[in-house]
Amino acid sequence: MKNNQITAQELEEGKELRLDFAKLNKVIKQCPDVIPVAVQDARTKEVILIAYTNKEAFEKSVQTGIATFWSTSRNELWVKGLTSGNFFELKEVFVNCEQNSLVYLVKPKNEAICHTHNSKGQARDCFYRRLNTKTGVLENLNP
Repeated sequence: MKNNQITAQELEEGKELRLDFAKLNKVIKQCPDVIPVAVQDARTKEVILIAYTNKEAFEKSVQTGIATFWSTSRNELWVKGLTSGNFFELKEVFVNCEQNSLVYLVKPKNEAICHTHNSKGQARDCFYRRLNTKTGVLENLNP
């Protein structure tokens, strides 16, 4: 750990809860014209990803039928699956009442969803840990 920063390994596999409450402040400064998108598996209705979209990414998603987002960490268009092959086919788009967030129902082209893998090398969804509210420890549901 350098300068009180945690490694990706510690963040993605650790048992300590380290919520990034400053994330939206960073997003607003770097990418002011985005809205959040909750991404659900069309088959299971499981929430598999929370991402952001801007006008360009939204229009590309609708035009191509492939979920496309705005990467707030890289400040660039992010076609989910372009490098991994794990595309999300866009099935439906829902808009909230204030038109400031979306839900994408998607069909993952492969079973792989997240960039993380379990100990068997299998991809998992992005919500693979649950907070034990009694102990405050994160429990890995797909180690």
